[in-house]
Amino acid sequence: MTLMTPPPLDEDDEMLVPNTELVVEGPQPMEVALAENATTVDNTPQAVDDPLSARFTWTIENFSRLNTKKLYSDLFFVGGYKWRILIFPKGNNVDHLSMYLDVADAAALPNGWSRFAQFSLAVINQIHSKFSIKKDTHHQFIARESDWGFTSFMPLGELYDPNRGFLVNDTCIVEADVAVRRVIDYLYNDSKKETGYVGLKNQGATCYMNSLLQTLYHIPYFRKAVYHMPTTENDMPSGSIPLALQSLFYKLQHTDTSVATKELTKSFGWDTYDSFLQHDVQELNRVLCEKLEDKMKGTVVEGTIQQLFEGHNMNYIECINVDYKSTRKESFYDLQLDVKGCRDVYASFDKYVEVERLEGDNKYHAEHNGLQDARKGVLFIDFPPVLQLHLKRFEYDFMRDTMVKINDRHEFPLQLDLDRENGKYLSPEADRSVRNLYTLHSIMVHSGGVHGGHYYAYIRPTLEDQWFKFDDERVTKEDMKRVLEEQYGGEEELPHTNPGFNNSPFKFTKYSNAYMLVYIRESDKDKIICNVDEKDIAEHLKVARNEDLLEQIGKDIYFDLVDHEKVVSFRIQKQMSFNNFKEEVTKEFGIPVQFQRFWLWAKRQNHTYRPNRPLSPQEEAQSVGQLREVSNKANNAELKLFLEVEIGQNLQPVALPEKTKEEILLFFKLYDPLKEELRYAGRLLVKGTGKPVEILTKLNEMAGFGPDEEIDLYEEIKFEPNVMCEPIDKKITFSASQLEDGDIICFQKSSQSGNDEQCRYPDVPSFLDYVHNRLVVRFRSLDKPKEDEFSLELSKLHSYDDVVERVSHHLALEDPSKIRLTPHNCYSQQPKPTPIKYRGMEHLSDMLAHYNQTSDVLYYEVLDIPLPELQGLKTLKVAFHHASKDDVVTHTIRLQKQSTVADVINHLKTKVELSHPNAELRLLEVFYHKIYKVLTSVTLLLPLSDLIDCWIAIFGFDLWLDIDTILPTGIEIPEDQKNLGPHDRLIHVYHFMRDTAQNQVVQNFGEPFFLLIHEGETLADIKVRIQEKLQVPDEEFSKWKFAFLSLGRPEYLQDSDIVSSRFQRRDVYGAWEQYLGLEHSDNAPKRSYAANQVSTSLESIQPARIGY
Repeated sequence: MTLMTPPPLDEDDEMLVPNTELVVEGPQPMEVALAENATTVDNTPQAVDDPLSARFTWTIENFSRLNTKKLYSDLFFVGGYKWRILIFPKGNNVDHLSMYLDVADAAALPNGWSRFAQFSLAVINQIHSKFSIKKDTHHQFIARESDWGFTSFMPLGELYDPNRGFLVNDTCIVEADVAVRRVIDYLYNDSKKETGYVGLKNQGATCYMNSLLQTLYHIPYFRKAVYHMPTTENDMPSGSIPLALQSLFYKLQHTDTSVATKELTKSFGWDTYDSFLQHDVQELNRVLCEKLEDKMKGTVVEGTIQQLFEGHNMNYIECINVDYKSTRKESFYDLQLDVKGCRDVYASFDKYVEVERLEGDNKYHAEHNGLQDARKGVLFIDFPPVLQLHLKRFEYDFMRDTMVKINDRHEFPLQLDLDRENGKYLSPEADRSVRNLYTLHSIMVHSGGVHGGHYYAYIRPTLEDQWFKFDDERVTKEDMKRVLEEQYGGEEELPHTNPGFNNSPFKFTKYSNAYMLVYIRESDKDKIICNVDEKDIAEHLKVARNEDLLEQIGKDIYFDLVDHEKVVSFRIQKQMSFNNFKEEVTKEFGIPVQFQRFWLWAKRQNHTYRPNRPLSPQEEAQSVGQLREVSNKANNAELKLFLEVEIGQNLQPVALPEKTKEEILLFFKLYDPLKEELRYAGRLLVKGTGKPVEILTKLNEMAGFGPDEEIDLYEEIKFEPNVMCEPIDKKITFSASQLEDGDIICFQKSSQSGNDEQCRYPDVPSFLDYVHNRLVVRFRSLDKPKEDEFSLELSKLHSYDDVVERVSHHLALEDPSKIRLTPHNCYSQQPKPTPIKYRGMEHLSDMLAHYNQTSDVLYYEVLDIPLPELQGLKTLKVAFHHASKDDVVTHTIRLQKQSTVADVINHLKTKVELSHPNAELRLLEVFYHKIYKVLTSVTLLLPLSDLIDCWIAIFGFDLWLDIDTILPTGIEIPEDQKNLGPHDRLIHVYHFMRDTAQNQVVQNFGEPFFLLIHEGETLADIKVRIQEKLQVPDEEFSKWKFAFLSLGRPEYLQDSDIVSSRFQRRDVYGAWEQYLGLEHSDNAPKRSYAANQVSTSLESIQPARIGY
């Protein structure tokens, strides 16, 4: 490892993504081939002397012969941490080298670990170091993002071109410059204790939503309005945005740990997968405000959204030469400001109100005045108390035909004066008595690129000097410099740590920068930053009853007693006494107050949720708000109650027996092994000194059994992470069995009765294990990846053989080994690129695992031969293209993996039409539209398994080989190329175009070919033969340019130039660095067979890995 400060880096708009299910998913143990003679380093951690920045150099020999999908470097230490480089030599499902920085010991680190690094990755040009390719970024590494880098680092065609200088003697040199910044150990960081605030949990890609919610929550006037929105007793948080938002804000205000957002996203109508797709922040903000605005109509808080966020502007067009002016008033809730070309927010506002002249062909039609020269612009009538500014960090680049992120430096002030320069932004109708001076309240930050990244927010809730960073679950105090200077964007220079080696600065583009700003007007500050008192907050009391247990157990739930989201909820003012609340219960359920007994629920250490104890008369005399505080001590964020009611013989409520301290309230579930059914049987108060044997008759009565039926009893103890359900000794006391209030006893007819011989799950523990592990898996044909074809109920513990057996049985297929399964990508909603190997995964749970989520989809295909046999063969898909027809015929060739090129050729001859039976085929390696070498007939097929883009041209026919691995390309050798004369040359001819968006870089495309040229032959002569060969119309061909290219640099030719003089006399098969280039646009239609391929391009996968 060489310790030095790296040179400056060029800014790049390259997308930054974690390496997650493009091929490899997060940190996982995996055997990889080690590069021969790869650079090694001392693997002893440097606890004291280890620098906070360092350079690691990795030399990889025999690079082109690497047969592994991915490759890790040796470990190296920076900042006391273990790192390594991860590369995909043939690309991570893209035609670029993919390269990432990886936390080497991620799998062994404790939960909640985090480390921050700024780093660059480079491939060194060994001929001219100044042409080395470097890209930089920074990232906060956490468990679910333990590697980060560039999926499209550099084109494979450039990397593998031996004359570009990146591969010399088949050796590649990779460098990583890493600078580590110490971060807080969040594992032991108590956000509430340290800052007074708590964070929001990330559901997968909801960091953008979390940042927006924190920003809105910390606008107290907004929060107060949300609390005062009316909701009904029948509203459920998962179906009501107001109630879900009230619940969320309440928890943020009162709980001590991070808060989940699932109720809110469910109220949006999102399913689980929607939480893994990035939604637009601005759009979410508008939709949320519109929903709340609609719900506020007709209430005491009607108009709050408009009062806070709505401003107005005036669009005008004013004629220059005639007295005519057109104006239109519009409202806005936020403003989108340009970043590109603007040094700060003031420059963005200047651009926003910039006057456009309408003249020439763009004159304005001024009604009866006809076409007129005019001025067009916009001015502001009024600004809102809370001003939301969206900075246009993402723009469409027309040259690249893609979205790009603008990382330019763009400053924003702590105080924003929109009355500057005598009110230059204001319209004549504006009220000049209102002082438009604003104070910065919050900053939403986007870190990453256009396709991948992370959102977090900096907020100062009281507009005092102290700022806080809200990053999902973590909340930390932050200093002013980080809040402002580091969020402007642009570049950052880090000081060199070893000036003896290199004095050049360590420069990084800042990929973290402000995306949204929230300002609060000074004159409205006291109104907006108001107190939110307890009287503003209504309590939501959830009351579960016996009827809920009967309805849910065995249908919606099997473990614990009830789903509290599906019970009746009461919205009660905190000041209301609990005794008055009981009157509300009487109105809702018809249960007289004197027959009601309420129990508090408690969350136990084993994560079960049970009624804990009844409320005392003294507690019932308190207010609902006071009782909620009692509930908090039982680990409840909300007040949840169980209503105990005793029903008499006439099915009417009767007085409840007094509960003594010695008595225990137990709940009972009944299991039927024959029907595989579990249901709620009832509850009993028993004495702790009593024994189960004393209540057997009562249990038989509850179950409808005979009084002497033998029954077995089990205690349901817990179900996460595994089920614990143990037999109860009927002859020892309840207390001795450690049973307490709220415990659950499951019972069934005794297994010794012999009635369960044919049962799949003969007892309660086996049934609960089954329920805990069962999954309904949706199966889709790989040919129709969007359509569910059938579903099967399976167990997470099912083996590979179990799963394919069930699938083949459903498909009425005799041989299960002909089933091949492919897992599902939760983010892209597509099949993963690699199918599951025969017995390649132990359990169904492994097949459904995707990163930190579990899918419920598998893809299947029925093979014509057993999968184990297929895996021993090399499968090639050959698409046959007829020169004069558009149709494509695909052939499949299967050969033993040890087959040679000659075997491929011989097999192809049986598949395709040749000019004559004895025609010879030349097999070439074609790599990204260039011919690299001719393969001999004795070459093994196996080493070719990592090649990529191939074709076979047979006179007027083309064969494109489209497969999961790179194949050779075969050409039938024309007669004139078999016996070359002493002055003949066989040259390479390639199609190319210049990429204007990338400094005129040459990009090859189309089908390369050999061309025989003669001594003294001019370009004009050769053009005639090329046009005839390619059948290009005269009009189109006249636009083509011809150039001699060497090392990617074109030298354009004239018709009179002697072409042979440009090419050296040497073996043509080593001359790919010199070729005759045909420059023209790529108008060829896409190959039809490509539509049948599973898309694994970067664009198809990215929407799932943006936010965290």
